[in-house]
Amino acid sequence: MAKVDKSQQEWREQLTPEQYRVLREKGTEAPFSGEYDHVFEPGTYRCAGCGAELFVSDAKYDSGCGWPAFSAPASEEAIDEESDVSFGMKRTEVMCASCGGHLGHVFPDGPHPTGVRYCINSAALKLEEE
Repeated sequence: MAKVDKSQQEWREQLTPEQYRVLREKGTEAPFSGEYDHVFEPGTYRCAGCGAELFVSDAKYDSGCGWPAFSAPASEEAIDEESDVSFGMKRTEVMCASCGGHLGHVFPDGPHPTGVRYCINSAALKLEEE
């Protein structure tokens, strides 16, 4: 996957303030406030920063957590994961593999068959409807 490399100024010019806060500063939107929390239209969820394909609607489900939830990424190459111990918690952060933008976190309490829940900020996504 091609890597997107932009300066912080270029990101600021391209993204909305909320997208910048989430994608570039590892922010989190308030629960139940995101645009895609209760959207289940068929399509592809792309990175709001670089347009890379991240998730498909077939993997989206209503977890009740307050953020869009997916049982799997579009491909293993779509995302990167790393340990996150901020705020006194031990979590796994999920980032766009193409631009490094913060997407959210993955938890081991999802549905079968994957058993994981990708809890993703709406501000990090752009739905391309079918």
